[in-house]
Amino acid sequence: MSKTQEIEARLQAALSPRELDVVDDSESHRGHAGFQEGGESHFNVRIRAEAFNGLSRIARHRAVHGAIGPELMGRIHALALDLDV
Repeated sequence: MSKTQEIEARLQAALSPRELDVVDDSESHRGHAGFQEGGESHFNVRIRAEAFNGLSRIARHRAVHGAIGPELMGRIHALALDLDV
């Protein structure tokens, strides 16, 4: 399973989003810190989920990081998040 698929599966299971887009943006970071040949180092994630209702921006980010888990987060160099209810 790719990192993209792992991220999608974990976020679906934990947050039941009505919208979820996980984009591997690694190629646009070629030559920058953390770039890995083959990609899957830099991600853009857009989530719309009722689970975020009433949560602050920081709490939403923590919820996503928690859902992804420390082991997978440790294998990702950059994660840009666009989170809303």
